[in-house]
Amino acid sequence: MQQRKLGKDGPEVGAIGLGCMSFAGAYGKISEAEAHRVLAAALDLGVTHLDTALIYGGGVSESYIGSFIKDHPNRFTIATKAGIVTKPERRFDNTEAYLRESLEGSLKRLGVDHVDLFYIHRRQQDIPIEDVMATMVKFKEEGKIGGIGLSEIAPYTLRRAAKVHPVMAVQNEYSLWTRLPELGLLQACAELGTAFVAFSSVGRGIFSNRMPVIEELPENDFRRNNPRFMEPNYSLNKAIVSRFNEYANSQGMSPATMANAWVLQKGEHVIAIPGTRSPEHLAENAKAADIVLTEAQLAEIDRLLPVGFAYGDRYSDTQTIGPERYC
Repeated sequence: MQQRKLGKDGPEVGAIGLGCMSFAGAYGKISEAEAHRVLAAALDLGVTHLDTALIYGGGVSESYIGSFIKDHPNRFTIATKAGIVTKPERRFDNTEAYLRESLEGSLKRLGVDHVDLFYIHRRQQDIPIEDVMATMVKFKEEGKIGGIGLSEIAPYTLRRAAKVHPVMAVQNEYSLWTRLPELGLLQACAELGTAFVAFSSVGRGIFSNRMPVIEELPENDFRRNNPRFMEPNYSLNKAIVSRFNEYANSQGMSPATMANAWVLQKGEHVIAIPGTRSPEHLAENAKAADIVLTEAQLAEIDRLLPVGFAYGDRYSDTQTIGPERYC
């Protein structure tokens, strides 16, 4: 698989990674054995970057990864995240004490003494980012993390943070129907030598030959309360996206493959981490790393899915608390 660097001085990883929120049941139940089958397929496909987080099942995702890598050590570059507190109510905590406690728990569940990349999952706005970075630098100096990451941030936060210490990666949502990073964040990452890690690069499953059937989703599925998957928006979105999906198939690739290839072509510093519970879907995602879309294909994609085509916001009012807004 094509390799890309996690930051200017970071390790090389496959251009397509694996987002492991799916291991926590966010899109339906998955057993440890099923998660292990996906991880085994990742090794076969050259998918070497795993992205997880403390809140993914309260550590379930990390535990599934930990039990797998116990028998497959040193095969993956692993990132995890902390900073979101879910109980008794949702809030954000970027204090050193909480981040340290979270990191220690993640290391224990993963069965390692070091993670390659550690993200602030969401900003706590009343703590200056400079202070948060100072905490992260401590973790790096202690050998607990290899690099510092920030998630769902604005370009101005990245620029402030980078003055304290280089930021290895920024992780924000980016796909054919979520284009905000093009308004400054992709550019700031390239300028500062920071990898841009795109999550939900297949639009939470809409760029696929089997678009989600809302009535069939589990009650706790994230998409049930997401504006783009609620009516009347969802029917309108499906009608538009179906034309793209048909076009991808006509070009000899799945919609997921084409959607991921489009993301990767937005810069050499871009890495995509689509999530899945299926080895077959993982293989579709991985194919994107070896595809270069032609100018004609890119033009047709722009015609079918023009900027801003999606009906509905990417998050509801409740879901949007935490990500930094800009532009």
